[in-house]
Amino acid sequence: MIDLQNIILEIALVIALYMTIIFIRAVIRKDNSIVDIAWGAGFIIIAVYSIIQSGSVDLRKMIVSLLVLLWGLRLSFHIYVRNSGKGEDFRYKAWRDTWKFFYVRSFFQIFMLQGLFMLIISTPIWFINFNAGGPIGLWDSLGLVVFGFGFMFEVVADYQLAEFKKVPSNKGKLITSGLWSISRHPNYFGEALVWWGISFYAMSFPNGWYTLISPVVITLLLRFVSGVPMLERKYANHPDWAEYKSKTAAFVPFVKFL
Repeated sequence: MIDLQNIILEIALVIALYMTIIFIRAVIRKDNSIVDIAWGAGFIIIAVYSIIQSGSVDLRKMIVSLLVLLWGLRLSFHIYVRNSGKGEDFRYKAWRDTWKFFYVRSFFQIFMLQGLFMLIISTPIWFINFNAGGPIGLWDSLGLVVFGFGFMFEVVADYQLAEFKKVPSNKGKLITSGLWSISRHPNYFGEALVWWGISFYAMSFPNGWYTLISPVVITLLLRFVSGVPMLERKYANHPDWAEYKSKTAAFVPFVKFL
């Protein structure tokens, strides 16, 4: 049986150190949006650290860590390319312009808060890596299918959006084609599925259901807090937004109330 309390403390300290380093880098660059690039890489660090500290390697640990590596590298690289040369993201720029005690507040409210969410969302990674392995079973197969579907959904949605923005005549327009015709935020939906899939790998262990806190939290964050609501406020005054919103589901494809 793993010592859950000590493991949580250990991972929390690793994350706090990592996010502090990113904060210092952000202060030097005067760009807090680099935390978005650091997000995916942080989970890779957690996966590598926890599998090394566990002292053992098995097939499930290797699969989960490789999936996290694939997801994390892809996401960090995608955000790096997307943000390159564009300066600080509009959300962080607005906070920089309006917050009092900006550096203290940004350290805790941006970097440490994201670190806390990283700790929670990474639960299935370190839970699996610190547990003794068992035979691959149905939950693992289901996890791979759900992860694979979510990952491809996210990748395709990001690609379609990037290609849409490359066309000069599309400047100022909303993308309403491809996956964006069945969900207003298909990339966020795919992201949520990724973490449902990873959590399913923990279901073969006793108390593995604890790890469902990961996909529940990321799904709620994306749908109701930092994902969908923030972007929808940005586009609320767009002349085509009302029609697009009335025809297209917000998050889960084809499901209007979600």
